[in-house]
Amino acid sequence: MPMAARSLVSGTISFGLVAIPIRLYPAVVSERVSFHLLHAKCGSRIKYQTYCPVCDQVVDREDLVKGYEFGKEQYIRVTEDELEALEGEASKDIDIAEFVPLASVDPIFLDKAYFLGPDKGGAKPYQLLARALEKAEQVGVARFIIRGKESVVLIRPFQRGLILHTMYFHDEIRDVGEIDRGESLKIKESEVQLALRLIAELANKNFDPEKYDDEYRQRVLALVKEKAQGKKVTIAPPRAPRGKVIDLMDALKKSLEKRRGPEPAEKGSAGRKALAKGSRRVGEAARSLERRVRAGKR
Repeated sequence: MPMAARSLVSGTISFGLVAIPIRLYPAVVSERVSFHLLHAKCGSRIKYQTYCPVCDQVVDREDLVKGYEFGKEQYIRVTEDELEALEGEASKDIDIAEFVPLASVDPIFLDKAYFLGPDKGGAKPYQLLARALEKAEQVGVARFIIRGKESVVLIRPFQRGLILHTMYFHDEIRDVGEIDRGESLKIKESEVQLALRLIAELANKNFDPEKYDDEYRQRVLALVKEKAQGKKVTIAPPRAPRGKVIDLMDALKKSLEKRRGPEPAEKGSAGRKALAKGSRRVGEAARSLERRVRAGKR
């Protein structure tokens, strides 16, 4: 079924001697609640104007130019034509430089996502690349200029098609060494085991995004709807702050007890066997998870 969305730009994906005409589509729609600023006195929407303090006048949009500040209050003017000339023809080409395993790309580098769709005459090579990447369990890495900004991009298979992620350059990622991560603290093995048991209790096979809704947005929209209908709005009291965790072991034990619920009432051999069996299952899950964690560190 053809995509009804309007494409942002057209281009070509190339790898080796294969060229695939594609179109780029937005993959994300922002559903955040936005507000306008109003004048409190009359309720009218505020308008912004571009003002020049030197000439003491409002400047029209057509009289605005771009400038790069190279010193305090010193600017080099740059025109749109000059910037477009730097992009060149290559800006519409997505030339894949290499293929790498997706697991080797840390999610911290991923920025925005765009769907890729085949342009006229590109359906077959498009599907060829999508299926080959899926079978090889690889992703393509390339450079691409979109909306005037050059990015490293990642192309991967997604729901029988392709998706493109723009990525941050390595020098845009801050050094984690700037953050105190408590590495000097000593963690007991018993604490690790309890944490592993709690993780095993909360573990699911796959992530389900439909389990998580923007509850704050829903509350804001409900508030706006009630006020529009002239209803009296009751503001709920804020949640009581959580107490500081003093004893880590005690907090982990209480978390496990809360997940499991009350102890079974049976005191006979059947009850003890059922409890032992359940404990073994949790222990096995914890040991399995620990092995995977250790394997990942190698």
